[in-house]
Amino acid sequence: MLHKVDVGTRSLRAYRGIVPDETIEELREAAKPLRGLRVLHLNATPYGGGVSELLRSLVPLMNDLGMRTEWEVISGDQRFFSATKAIHNGLQGSDLGITLEEEAAYEMTSRENAARLETESDIVFVHDPQPVALRALHGRDQARWIWRCHIDTSAPNPQVWEIVRGYLEGYDAAVFTMREFVPPGLPIARVEAIPPAIDPLSPKNIPLQEKVARQIINWIGVELDSPLVTQVARFDPWKDPFGVIAAYRLVREQIPNLQLALVGSMALDDPEGWDIYHQLVDVSQNDPLVHVFSNFTGVGNIEVNAFQRLSDVIIQKSVREGFGLVISEALWKGTPVVAGRAGGIPMQMAGGTGGLLVESVEECAAALLKLLRERRYATELAKHGQEWVRSRFLLPRLLLDEVRLMRACAGVSDE
Repeated sequence: MLHKVDVGTRSLRAYRGIVPDETIEELREAAKPLRGLRVLHLNATPYGGGVSELLRSLVPLMNDLGMRTEWEVISGDQRFFSATKAIHNGLQGSDLGITLEEEAAYEMTSRENAARLETESDIVFVHDPQPVALRALHGRDQARWIWRCHIDTSAPNPQVWEIVRGYLEGYDAAVFTMREFVPPGLPIARVEAIPPAIDPLSPKNIPLQEKVARQIINWIGVELDSPLVTQVARFDPWKDPFGVIAAYRLVREQIPNLQLALVGSMALDDPEGWDIYHQLVDVSQNDPLVHVFSNFTGVGNIEVNAFQRLSDVIIQKSVREGFGLVISEALWKGTPVVAGRAGGIPMQMAGGTGGLLVESVEECAAALLKLLRERRYATELAKHGQEWVRSRFLLPRLLLDEVRLMRACAGVSDE
């Protein structure tokens, strides 16, 4: 058997007063015909990154709506996850591709996971490329299989895409953050565009009193007697952390006491993250105003919550991005954002809502300087961003979209 993740119980009632009532009522009505439906979510890690955070919130809410929902995680060794990271990067457009050895390691471990998969599900959600081969290797059953791709696959490496494309034959539906992310020649007829969302009741997003948040930040070792900008992101080249440092140093020429925090989360399926982490530590070790933290150095969801609330500006200088949940997380807390004009980020900051979009180190530095100096302007941007997130990017809306997709796949009409 695959590893089953225990998620506890949650109630949709808890979202009243946070999410519009009409969204909750529409969700309950839409889910009624799916009571008793057996749903399985498959991914590569129970922690670290946006997918695991979403599943930890989504799965118990699906159970609350009457669907019998489980979350299972595939396993693999270092060779497998090095291969899946290469596939991940290739799907996002990396020129490197994967080696024959990596392809062989990926297929071998995928076969082992497919053999351990025991399911009598009606719907199987497969998240991202790591477990994508399981449908083909497990064999066709009564389930409807849905590939939920959370990354930007609009211009994939041809070699990597050819490998992944072969495993997608036979899927019943595919879900992307944006239709622009659909790769060429996708062999799946039903395609949906469903943006992710944040859970306002997760530890990362629950309200924190300012006094408590300050105590948390001080406990970590950051003093708040000078301005602070923060990037919360995996240690990943697509997040451009070294570009963040370069922009920060340009701003330091104007604001000498400015602090920078780089807060990342390590995950089982991302061995590359350790290399980036160590490089960042080396680059910043002689600058006491640059702080590098991870979940392995005591910074988890509550600490991220505090950073996102108390930072003067949140940065997300991605050069490729599926969605970037941290954008909505920061805006939900009323903090302005400077972010790369990439992937799903602009839809969270439409029309300048919430902050400023940038495309270079120099633009990033100029935007940071503007928001740090023009505090009233920055506060107004963040206020509008918070309302934008409330109306479009909170969890019940995402669940409603997925319920509609499951109804379609299960053959449940809207009548």
